[in-house]
Formats: sequence, structure tokens, C-alpha cells
Amino acid sequence: MEIKLVNYGDRGELFLKGRLDTNTVSETEEVFNQMVERFDVLTLNLENLEYISSSGLRILKCLHMAMVKKSGRLELVKVRPMVMEVLEMTGFAGILRIVG
Repeated sequence: MEIKLVNYGDRGELFLKGRLDTNTVSETEEVFNQMVERFDVLTLNLENLEYISSSGLRILKCLHMAMVKKSGRLELVKVRPMVMEVLEMTGFAGILRIVG
């Protein structure tokens, strides 16, 4: 999993590339936790996310809840069809803010 950050002041955009699964979830969760403290609005660009497992869904939910708790916002953009299918099948598409 590769993660690239673009900083727009109080907004941050993380570009995720690869697989968000049990092998990458720990390092990704560390990055997510740092971003919650740093930004009011966090965008996850999923254009290059190839796969998401249940453990990946869990950290997305935790990230969403942490942003809401601090009155921030999490957005997902450029979600690939295969990942969108997983989000829809699990009900996450109704919980998370998916833009475009």
C-alpha cells in the first residue's frame, strides 16, 4: 500500500494505491490516525485502490467516526467500481460520503 498526502491547509487528500487488507491495515491505520489530528476535512482518493477487505472497511469506519467526533468530514473520491461494489454490498456507501 502506498499513501501520498497532498496538504491544502485545513484539508488533506490521501491518495491510496494498492490493497487495503490485513497486510496493510496497521500502517494505514497509523497514517489515518495522524490525519484526524491534522485536518478538518480529509479526502481519500481511491482511484488506485485495487482491493479492500473487511479489515480495510473497519478502519474506514473508524476514520469516519473519528472525523465526525471532532466535527470534521471524511470524503471518498474516484472510487473504483470494484471497491464501490464492496462499499454498496456492505452498506458503507450509505454511511460514508462518496463524492463523484
